[in-house]
Amino acid sequence: MKVGVVRERALHETRVAVVPETVRKLCDHGWTVTVERGAGEGAHFSDEAYANAGAELVGTEAEVLAATDLLLMVRPPSEQQIAQLRPGTTIVGLLDPLRSPDLLYLLAQRQLTAIAMELVPRITRAQTMDVLSSQATVAGYRAVLLAAEACGRLFPMLMTAAGTIAPARVLVLGAGVAGLQAIATARRLGAVVQGYDIRPAVKEQVESLGATYVGVQLADIETAGGYAREVSAEEQNRQREQLAALVREADVVISTAQVPGRKAPLLVTEEMVSRMKPGAVVVDLAAESGGNCEVTRLGETVVVNGVKVLGPANLPAGVPTHASQMYSRNLAALLAHVRTEQGLQIDLSDEITGVCCVTHGGQVRVTDGRIPMPDSAPIAVAV
Repeated sequence: MKVGVVRERALHETRVAVVPETVRKLCDHGWTVTVERGAGEGAHFSDEAYANAGAELVGTEAEVLAATDLLLMVRPPSEQQIAQLRPGTTIVGLLDPLRSPDLLYLLAQRQLTAIAMELVPRITRAQTMDVLSSQATVAGYRAVLLAAEACGRLFPMLMTAAGTIAPARVLVLGAGVAGLQAIATARRLGAVVQGYDIRPAVKEQVESLGATYVGVQLADIETAGGYAREVSAEEQNRQREQLAALVREADVVISTAQVPGRKAPLLVTEEMVSRMKPGAVVVDLAAESGGNCEVTRLGETVVVNGVKVLGPANLPAGVPTHASQMYSRNLAALLAHVRTEQGLQIDLSDEITGVCCVTHGGQVRVTDGRIPMPDSAPIAVAV
């Protein structure tokens, strides 16, 4: 099995799919790993480290793509990259399948097998493969650092000769992996933290981190995948009434609420932002999927009545070494699941592989009804 790793070419992407630690493990199983020179530079992994781990280094992307049986990536491949792959090649990465139907169609046309890491089911057997959780951990941590830098207040309470400095008040919206990491990081910095979520089951987790749980508790809100379902208009109104008061008192709001494959729910209106204290900060982790805040602009900082609203893109890339290390370990766990002595076994009846394999045998495998495809696309419905 020939494994290929190329330098990520997406704008501002610093992560690499495979770190030297994982290269060594793959080589120990008899696989050949070819790495494009400079692939790990953005994440501070040198070519020498890859060579010492057993990788074969080549000078161009084309050399990697032409010879690989298994291409490991962070971001989705480009049309140019896909055109250079041999039919039958397997691609594993964050492919954004729910929002990229044209990409899936192209992969199927080229007879490529594609495994989308973000579709790995959140079940016990697949915990070590859960890329969304590993990268959300980094994003939650990074969001607090951005907020602390942008905020006009210190996070901890300080007893100084100039008097007592009150701690900052941080409100975290959404107590998933990113939200819980944001809560933990803000508490480490000494802030007074509130955790808001509509899932009653997370109350204990929020409080175990030293934060106060706040939130409208709704019945039957959590889905089988651990996310919150979409709420009704009446439930949204109840949410916004409570949030308006909480947001107004916060020095920092960090929002993390997302629904996979859909636009992020609107939680913080422009009116709520306008009533916050001057110097307050909103960090919207859902900016890439539309934003939880009404005034969020992806990749920009918007100022409303002295309140800064940050819409950061790709926060894990801001901590590339550990983000890459965690991502690489997720990939290694998935490959261990599908690896055989003969190569890869794509078992579409498997509860893990069958869910995250989005193209195989020239067909797009629709695992739910959220992937709109061109009329002429070859589609197989996964059961």
